[in-house]
Amino acid sequence: MILISHRGNINGKNPKLENTPDYIQKALNLGYDVEIDIWVIMGTYYLGHDKPQYSITQYWLNERKDKFWIHCKNLEAIEWFSLINGFNYFWHETDTITLTSQRHIWTYPGKQPIKDSIAVMPEIYKDNLDICKGICSDNIIKYKK
Repeated sequence: MILISHRGNINGKNPKLENTPDYIQKALNLGYDVEIDIWVIMGTYYLGHDKPQYSITQYWLNERKDKFWIHCKNLEAIEWFSLINGFNYFWHETDTITLTSQRHIWTYPGKQPIKDSIAVMPEIYKDNLDICKGICSDNIIKYKK
């Protein structure tokens, strides 16, 4: 089972810290993959959910790319990542599912079960996780066995 920390959260939401580089690194250090929100503005990368907040470098992304699930937050971000190989990125809003660039099925909360998908925030609707291949949650520690 792939365990994905939502914005760096491990044991509950922490809006003051989520999507910050240090917080994300702590989740990576614990062995989790991390879903991050990325904006690209005039070629500069930023982390942030509702707006671009924390500037990061291409080097920072490259060093961690195998563990990132990148939610592109603006058009420039999706265009930028479509030109770079090796990143797992996607765009979604309220779609039932979206397909990531590495062909993973990313599923909106409450839409499980979907075979071989990533269940996002399954605790909200008590989603059935029997046939999914991964979970993305603010409380990912609760799924660690």
